[in-house]
Amino acid sequence: MVGRRRLGRQFGWLWASYAVSAYGSGLGFGALPLIAVLVLHAGPAEVSALSAVGPAVGALIAVPLAPWVEFRRKRPVMIMMDLARFVAMATIPVAYAFGWLGFVQLLVVSAVVAAAKIAFNAAGGACLKALVRPDDLLVANARFESTNWSSIAVGPPLGGAAIGLFGPVTTVVADALSYLLSALGITAIRGREEAPRTTDKSPVRAGALVDGWRHIMGHPGLRPLYLNQMLVAGLIMATEPLLAVLLLRRLGFPPWQYALAFAAPCLGGLIGSRLARRVVARFGRHWVFRTVGTLRAVWLIGLAFVRPGVVGLVTVIVVELAIIINMSLYSPVLATYRLEHTPRHLVARTLSAWSIGQQASIAILTALAGLLADVTSPRTALTVAGLLILTTPLLLPRQDQTSHEPEVCRSHS
Repeated sequence: MVGRRRLGRQFGWLWASYAVSAYGSGLGFGALPLIAVLVLHAGPAEVSALSAVGPAVGALIAVPLAPWVEFRRKRPVMIMMDLARFVAMATIPVAYAFGWLGFVQLLVVSAVVAAAKIAFNAAGGACLKALVRPDDLLVANARFESTNWSSIAVGPPLGGAAIGLFGPVTTVVADALSYLLSALGITAIRGREEAPRTTDKSPVRAGALVDGWRHIMGHPGLRPLYLNQMLVAGLIMATEPLLAVLLLRRLGFPPWQYALAFAAPCLGGLIGSRLARRVVARFGRHWVFRTVGTLRAVWLIGLAFVRPGVVGLVTVIVVELAIIINMSLYSPVLATYRLEHTPRHLVARTLSAWSIGQQASIAILTALAGLLADVTSPRTALTVAGLLILTTPLLLPRQDQTSHEPEVCRSHS
């Protein structure tokens, strides 16, 4: 079982650092859109812009950061990104306390956090590959996935209660402090980290900015998985601000019910992530990509049928539960395949390229969904997103595209 496999003390510190920041972010899940709606009285277009423009700018900032991360020791980079996120998030409660909080500040914070997250995850992936044996990568990724979903299951209800008791920026404070604790955990990882080697006099050259995309688009297995993931993630995330407006403003759900609607289904993430290793062993990785990858996409249309009251709340929970079970099974398998098929000297740039592309897709599709909701209604935009995602399984790879020898085994590091 996933929970019984020992991966070593160094991985334990990496996992603990991830967990504390994940639980902090779980408390603050959807905090910025919630603050925009409840404090700044933002409409659908503004809430969607907050979820789109900030991450899009963050993705642009992350482009030149990718080679910078690649050619530096990864643990110091991770600590720096944690501290950057702490400072950015801490400005929100300070501004709120003095009555200075505005929509532009929320956009700036969103951009900084998005860029730092991409750089942190790129460095973290390279760090994981160095700390864990290849045979244990799926177990490690499943643990991260399980932690992620459990944090969202526990965090939002507690965060909703905290907001009701202590005010709208309470969870932002918790989220900011969690990055400090994460940085401390990373410093506890022992052992000297070797500096990346390069024969290039100027490693951060123009070509280095696109090396990650070059690797992804040139790989017969990674390319279709990347394109599919961009669209699936973009369309699913585009529904988050739409649901915030629909549930909180149009249907009159209180904040605690809104948090519960997203938190309860996340328990399904524990199911999917813990099944990942068994399912791959029994059915194979290709079956997961094709079957589970398809099942991620067929449920989203159900959100278009949300109604007021208990029935509407149950509808959201059931739809999200089905999506999350399949996502949490699929994601660690995808993450493991991506690491296995990426040479060590390209890990940070490849993971950055992957995150930047996904973030850009989320930003574009969220912005378009917000505009459509403004012109028509949030329910209409949810319907369109649900119909579009049904076409994404066509991008999933065929058998001969994912069964070849890992790239890392055939490339020098």
